Amino acid sequence: MPLVGHIVRETMGRVPSHVSRDDLTSAGLTALVLAAQAYDATRAVPFDRYAATRVRGAILDELRSIDWASRSVRRRARDLAETRAALAGALGRTPTTEEVAQTAGMTVDEVAANDDDVARAQVLSLQGSATTTIEELVPHTEPSPEDVYEHAERLTYLREAIAELPERLRKVVEDYFFAERPMAEIAAELGVTDSRISQMRAEALALLKDGLNHALDPALVQPVGKAGGVANRRREAYFAAVASRHAEGLRRSMPVRLNAAG
Repeated sequence: MPLVGHIVRETMGRVPSHVSRDDLTSAGLTALVLAAQAYDATRAVPFDRYAATRVRGAILDELRSIDWASRSVRRRARDLAETRAALAGALGRTPTTEEVAQTAGMTVDEVAANDDDVARAQVLSLQGSATTTIEELVPHTEPSPEDVYEHAERLTYLREAIAELPERLRKVVEDYFFAERPMAEIAAELGVTDSRISQMRAEALALLKDGLNHALDPALVQPVGKAGGVANRRREAYFAAVASRHAEGLRRSMPVRLNAAG
């Protein structure tokens, strides 16, 4: 049973927060019982190693069974991303949800629902894509020191990128993802519609993703609208603000690092 608890804790650290710990534990304990019944000591394989394999497999099966991101959701997310990019280039600004829905041949509610599904998983790993598999989310190996350092650096940039978002976009991100407030409640407080909150959330996530990529992998940042246009100028100002905040953080931490080294 402690083995199951360890594997579940390891898994919970790598999957979206809406995944139920109890469901994973139940699947793991069931696999443990089945492993005990099927274990053959004559094979000279330690029981804990055999059981760990069965438990991890059962937990992966459980994750697959509750995976919100069906192939149709992933495919629609890619189609909507392409539609938004095309409209942004044509309009020179971020398209509204209504414009995206009309172009994609969908209703506003369908677009908002798809954005909601994708956003809940991607907020924890903004470099992830809609095609990420469960196996990639739950690797069996421990992270290397390089991975740990890179993850910490990405989290630092993420905090700084959130802090530099325009006030209303920052409020949507903090209230929806961190405070887990209902969309309707946030919309009522800001005096806008639910679909507008969905649009603001998508806009904030796009800014955050580009802000991180601009700092860590600039080749992944794609221009929006016309070069030198209003949309691009605003994005460049945002990128500069994130970089400035990061540089200031490094300057503040430098005395601490020097003292630690001494």
